[in-house]
Amino acid sequence: MAKALTLEILDQLISFDTTSCNSNLELMSYVQRFLEDHGVTSNLVYDGLESKANLYATIGPQDKAGVMLSGHTDTVPVTGQNWTTDPYQLSEQDGRYFGRGTSDMKGFISVVLAAVPEMVKQKLHTPIHLAFSYDEEIGCVGVRRLIDTMQSFPLQPAVCIIGEPTSMQVVTAHKGKLAARVTVTGKECHSGMAPLGVNAINYAARMITWLEQLAQEKKLNGPFENSYDIPHSTVHTGTVQGGTALNIVPKKCNFLFEIRNIATEDPRDLLALLQSYADELIAEMQQVDSSCDINIEIITEYPGLSTPSDAEVAAFVRKLAQSVASANINFGTEGGLFSSVLGIPTVVCGPGSMDQGHKPDEFIHISQLQQCEAFMARLINELSA
Repeated sequence: MAKALTLEILDQLISFDTTSCNSNLELMSYVQRFLEDHGVTSNLVYDGLESKANLYATIGPQDKAGVMLSGHTDTVPVTGQNWTTDPYQLSEQDGRYFGRGTSDMKGFISVVLAAVPEMVKQKLHTPIHLAFSYDEEIGCVGVRRLIDTMQSFPLQPAVCIIGEPTSMQVVTAHKGKLAARVTVTGKECHSGMAPLGVNAINYAARMITWLEQLAQEKKLNGPFENSYDIPHSTVHTGTVQGGTALNIVPKKCNFLFEIRNIATEDPRDLLALLQSYADELIAEMQQVDSSCDINIEIITEYPGLSTPSDAEVAAFVRKLAQSVASANINFGTEGGLFSSVLGIPTVVCGPGSMDQGHKPDEFIHISQLQQCEAFMARLINELSA
């Protein structure tokens, strides 16, 4: 059975609808009060509107580098999903706890907070730092403000453990991501005189086809990193909007696409290839009307994580997880930012599976919570022995 305190905290965290479009301040207020009740001071780093915040706290010596436990507090929407349980009320069935964020990743945060009383009691000789962020789900947005603040710290954490769901396996690498919006501006006219206009949808379709061909080329020719289930960079178009009526040649069309790149490939290089193709299309469009254009705008970008599998942090966390198995994930985390910007050796290891994340009836198995609780107990023992 998972600890009663873990489940009590998880129940509370699930009750806060922290979908990325919402504020997370109510949840952060709960976390701050919990920490204060155990004598732990925490600081909030707000967004520009002070409607969301990151939280940072240190338990143990303030003048030493330590172990940072990192997690995001925001969740993906439940809109349009067919839930059979209330997504914002924790429920249990056959050893599985259901609710939005149970796996991704309030389960981890609950276990960490439930371990705080023991962290305080043991008088750690090496500190544990808590770093909880906002807006991870929309491109690791919020943690950047926390990182800006941390750059002024006299000491950085010695290691970072991102508690994203990995079934408590230790992950040392994941892909980076670049997402962009393409806006095509054509020339509208009556569809009966289509050759006199410039069809923005048609030109957008040509660019989408080019991206699909790029995706196929990556699949066939790489480069490859065989540690991943999908060992190459991927390219994907996600949304398309354009046109106003069937009998009007469309003036506007826009679409969103993303590149998830392996460490050996720079997504900016692939973006430059797309821009070159867009320049060819612009020249063609402007033969009809000089106001035609194609604009490519990066909307989010974060680096991949590439910690050597034989790094000291990997060995340390494998010992805590009692796992020597190698694992990989096909999603991104804030780890690449902590690693590349602050130089903190980082791995990913947390309870639950992304097989359940982002889906209706998201759940975490009790055994995963128990494994994470044992992980925290070993960590506290290592830093207090």
